[in-house]
Amino acid sequence: MVRLAIACMVLAALTGVTSAGAQPAKPADAAKEHVDGIGGFFFRSASPKTLAQWYSDNLGVTLTPRDYNGQPWRQAAGVTVFQPFPADSKMFGRPDRMFMLNFRVRDLTAMVAQLRRAGITVTVDPETYPNGWFASLNDPEGNPIQLWQPQK
Repeated sequence: MVRLAIACMVLAALTGVTSAGAQPAKPADAAKEHVDGIGGFFFRSASPKTLAQWYSDNLGVTLTPRDYNGQPWRQAAGVTVFQPFPADSKMFGRPDRMFMLNFRVRDLTAMVAQLRRAGITVTVDPETYPNGWFASLNDPEGNPIQLWQPQK
């Protein structure tokens, strides 16, 4: 958790983020193309339909539309930390887990209560970090998930 909190602070400092509405400083090479954000997150699953439904039911990540007329899940605007971790990091739990999803939430306490009512085990980090509060859980296939309520 501490490393993620530090990574968030370093990223914010490096990108010039000072408040929710602040724009990052222009890069030195303004003509250089860059990605605008994450357009999708794709991963293998033993039971893709069941797992997609779990994310929809429990976290509100809507199902991918069946055709181009439907609307995919839209996330709220906010910062996104993109940070590789060392291969031996304990951050993701089991060593065979190669990623961890971190979802921003509006009200961590309410989200944790909702998940617990659904029978999902959630661990709340007792520490408050400069960038917010965190909780962790696993999806039904054991993939680690972190919930983050940013500081306001």
